[in-house]
Amino acid sequence: MRRYELMLLLSPDLEDDKLQAAVEKVTRAIVNAGGSLSKVSPWGKRRLAYDIGKHRDASYFLIHFDIEPAQVREIERGLLITEEILRHLVTVLEDRGPAEELAPAAAARSSEGGEADADADLAFAAAPGNTDDDASEGTSEGTSEGTSDDTSDDTSDDTSDDEPDDEPAAAAPPTQERTGA
Repeated sequence: MRRYELMLLLSPDLEDDKLQAAVEKVTRAIVNAGGSLSKVSPWGKRRLAYDIGKHRDASYFLIHFDIEPAQVREIERGLLITEEILRHLVTVLEDRGPAEELAPAAAARSSEGGEADADADLAFAAAPGNTDDDASEGTSEGTSEGTSDDTSDDTSDDTSDDEPDDEPAAAAPPTQERTGA
């Protein structure tokens, strides 16, 4: 079983008894599908970021529950056909467990602030997309050949290490070769 969170936006025109009936209908569907409820929190009426139909406000409810992943699709199908529900969002909640089970880097981040920033910088620098973007900037100037300026400033590992050492000199424009020879 996995833990899920369901955010419901219900029509603001509903009376309190019909609002509670709609929420009970959803919670009953979760229990009938083999799930168990952890928490049902009414958030009250709030202003929407944008109009949904003719509504500018909605009644918000947050529901936490545990259920088998295969049953979530059935519950969502029921939510889509319920007229009182303007929008819904089901998300998976990750259970992180106690601090002893956290990875060493995550434990360092939670306990020490200064060293955590250094660890985050190292993790960012080691990400595969970051070094490729820096290396591609030098070759995106309109030519596919690299210049000697690009190889002297480049400290990252890229595919140019596979080429022989004579290649950068041969990549210079022909006019420089003629004047030098």
